[in-house]
Amino acid sequence: MGFRPRKRSRRHRGKVKSFPRDDTSKPCHLTAFLGYKAGMTHVVRDLDRPGSKIHKKEVVEAVTIIETPPMVVVGVVGYIETPRGLRTLTTVWAEHLSTELKRRFYKNWYKSKKKAFTKYAKKYAESKKAIQRDLERIKKYCTVVRVIAHTQMKKARIGQKKAHLMEIQVNGGSVEQKVDWAVEHFEKEVKIDQVFTQDEMIDVIGVTRGKGFEGVTKRWGTKKLPRKTHKGLRKVACIGAWHPARVRDTVPRAGQDGYHHRTEVNKKIYRVGKGIHVADGKVQKNNAGTDFDITEKSITPMGGFPHYGIVNEDFIMIKGCCVGVKKRVLTLRKSLLVHTKPSALEKVTLKFIDTSSKFGHGRFQTYEEKRTHMGTLKKDILKSQTKEK
Repeated sequence: MGFRPRKRSRRHRGKVKSFPRDDTSKPCHLTAFLGYKAGMTHVVRDLDRPGSKIHKKEVVEAVTIIETPPMVVVGVVGYIETPRGLRTLTTVWAEHLSTELKRRFYKNWYKSKKKAFTKYAKKYAESKKAIQRDLERIKKYCTVVRVIAHTQMKKARIGQKKAHLMEIQVNGGSVEQKVDWAVEHFEKEVKIDQVFTQDEMIDVIGVTRGKGFEGVTKRWGTKKLPRKTHKGLRKVACIGAWHPARVRDTVPRAGQDGYHHRTEVNKKIYRVGKGIHVADGKVQKNNAGTDFDITEKSITPMGGFPHYGIVNEDFIMIKGCCVGVKKRVLTLRKSLLVHTKPSALEKVTLKFIDTSSKFGHGRFQTYEEKRTHMGTLKKDILKSQTKEK
């Protein structure tokens, strides 16, 4: 009954309904992040599982790549505890907000006057007393502090200009330290490696792939009726007793399937990868290499991820699959549990990451490998001839 009612989600971005418990002994840190699902591939690694038959043997595992461009902190919210739960005390925004964030506050950016936050920004220009007063109130009265952060759509390149915005709880340190940490990071980028580390267990929150109006066999997995059944066999034969004289909500019925809000727990991070960047005057693209596979290659497979494209920004690689279609925004949250299982505490060392084409039967890991194997092709000759002309 935890998944009822099976209807379309009201929100497109996964909502964090519980943040991890705060530990004031640790330094201030964020507890969640936003990313975009790029696609899947597979990896080869040695399994470290004493007692298992495949201990110290190579295993092939499916992994999901989630692109995570840096997020920008633009505000801080303070919550006070009441008998009915948390209540917002006040919100403080940064002085300068980007256009991609302002788009989030309009249905139609093209027709709007684009006046969002113009009056609020004057508080910084005239006098910061009102801003400081609100920050002092948060420090004095609040018990929970959350930052407001948004994604950078220019870096994500998923065909959308409107940024995704969310509140992320700040854990660790005192309330004063939390507020100071948030204000220090106003209008600054926060990268994925500041939030998550390799081998960490995380939760993925998102909206599943929509399937439209489906019948009972697909939607609920009910048994099909015998072949000769009159008027179809993908049905429920009896939808209830005479009394109560109504159809109970526990009876499988046809209706909306998919596009449901779901939280998947315990996804292990296999790699926190850096995007394509410049270091020592050189463009660094080798973010899919390992100690065993020294080939210089990018995490993007040949031809790009189907229905997504090229991953240029930072990314994380998680074990197995996750909810949503390609380009779906996913909320990544730190785990609520204290993990003790050997599989959760295992140190993962990747031996090989597959970067062959995901569109068909990929044979080559890089374009150089393909060129070496295939030799000079007719299209290469034609290309060189057109350049000469």
